[in-house]
Amino acid sequence: MPPRDTYDTDVLVVGSGPAGGSAALLLATYGVRTLLVTRYGWLAGTPRSHITNQRTMEILRDLGVEEQALAAGTPNELMGDTVLCTALVGEEIGRIRAWGSGPAAATEYGAASPSRHIDLPQNHLEPILVHNAAARGAKVRFDTEFVSFTQDADGVTALLRDRVRGDEFTVRARYLIGADGGRSAVAEQAGLPMDGRMGKAGSMNVVFRADLTPYVAHRPSVLYWVLRPGAETGGIGMGLVRMVRPWNEWLLVWGYDIEQPPPEVDDETARAVVRDLVGVPDLPVEITSTSLWTVNHSYATAYSAGRVHCAGDAVHRHPPSNGLGSNTSVQDAYNLAWKIAMVVRGEAGEALLDSYSAERAPVGRQIVERANLSRDQFGPVFDALGVAEKLDEEHLDAGLAAIRAATPEGAAQRRRLEAAVELKNYEFNAHGVEMNQRYASGAVLQDGSPDEVFAHDPELVHAPTTRPGAKLPHAWLVDAAGRRVSTLDLVGKGVFTVLTGLAGGVWRHAATEARDALGIALPVVTVGAEGSRDPYGEWTRAAGIPEDGALLVRPDGYVAWRAPAAPAGEAEAAAALSAALRAVLAR
Repeated sequence: MPPRDTYDTDVLVVGSGPAGGSAALLLATYGVRTLLVTRYGWLAGTPRSHITNQRTMEILRDLGVEEQALAAGTPNELMGDTVLCTALVGEEIGRIRAWGSGPAAATEYGAASPSRHIDLPQNHLEPILVHNAAARGAKVRFDTEFVSFTQDADGVTALLRDRVRGDEFTVRARYLIGADGGRSAVAEQAGLPMDGRMGKAGSMNVVFRADLTPYVAHRPSVLYWVLRPGAETGGIGMGLVRMVRPWNEWLLVWGYDIEQPPPEVDDETARAVVRDLVGVPDLPVEITSTSLWTVNHSYATAYSAGRVHCAGDAVHRHPPSNGLGSNTSVQDAYNLAWKIAMVVRGEAGEALLDSYSAERAPVGRQIVERANLSRDQFGPVFDALGVAEKLDEEHLDAGLAAIRAATPEGAAQRRRLEAAVELKNYEFNAHGVEMNQRYASGAVLQDGSPDEVFAHDPELVHAPTTRPGAKLPHAWLVDAAGRRVSTLDLVGKGVFTVLTGLAGGVWRHAATEARDALGIALPVVTVGAEGSRDPYGEWTRAAGIPEDGALLVRPDGYVAWRAPAAPAGEAEAAAALSAALRAVLAR
């Protein structure tokens, strides 16, 4: 690899959203020279994405910024009473306990992670990411537009435009990360193959301020879905009133017919739509902003082209259903950053970077398919109310009357509605979609164990396992001071970790040998020893291996390799662990 001083930076990141901001923060944390550029004069000015799930919170925890996220976000206990209604002051159709907040789900969610869902709007998430990236050494340039790139065997040369001065200049980097959103110029110029369809439907966002405390505080939620005549045009038949800050900052979503010219939404029109969905004709409303966007069903089948790697909306574009957008974007960056860091430092071969696309492209496709299916799964609600064919006042009133009827027919109709509402757990409690992502690539060494069989619906229920390619399970241990510490807190931090038990002393020697031979950091966690005791027995139940076995855990918390038992001697253990690391690191 050419000398360091022949490059302006090691990694150029284009885009400051959740993918770009987290990539810059991760790389800076790992000591990689990083330049983040964005064409905008500042970070996100509107809330846009907001649901922040457990896996993303675990990543923020690993980066040391979880407390900042918790301080800026709305806590889980104010998120979960998702409401279906005819207006905020109108008739309730149903409620869904969402994001693991209900008593049936709380135990499973609580056992899965040391972190909980929060609601963290994008205009609050981005400053956390970018501020900390800059504080840790990343260079950040606003008003800097990506124009084009060329690449060769040794690096990428990007042409950028200073939008203040108007001149163009080049930056030479080892790698380029395109995190420039759903109209990604980087992905387009890289020729990344895309499947699916753009522009399925049209939607408008209206960000507004209004005190809705009397209508919502008794049923705290992030989402209030409003079934209103007129909402069906080009949309799903519902308007959405979304909490941004309890209970006076909001974002409203309303559909429009994408086959027609985009509507012009002035403040008066926006205010009228807000009042209609709330159901209060004289409600004081301050419109903050309006914007139009399209519902997409599109994903890249490859995320990389040579030294160019794309992440976030650049490679997966979908509706906000399930709250997966910013989460998947942050998780893309978490997968990619440690690999680039190890290659830049000479600790891994460049072939390691092939695993990024192999691991994340299937996840991106799953997320796009799930979000679009969740959007479509409002259909049974309309069927149960008898408004699937036509949503107007007459049909809606008739459907509601049928639901209320104290007759056998009314009882049957209520059961159909309950089943339709229950189906929406696939959107609002899809714990498995969020946490069961499995990786298959050259950076994962299978151990020959039988194919995984899920005991429960893998989209709804998290299934922790230590199989290679799965995320390390969370279990509470106890440190030397008697404080609880998660297994996830003992791995990550940009390095590989060997995890074993008290009987696995052979692996501690093996890790020392491998560390010295490969020149990498390789800490060992001995569960049961002082500092990581297992008094609850949680790790023993989750480990999937006996005490003398070992797990090789990647910097992103995924199991790369598993030894079900210790070899006969120290030399054999050292050889096995070193061989596994060489294979994973493409050495």
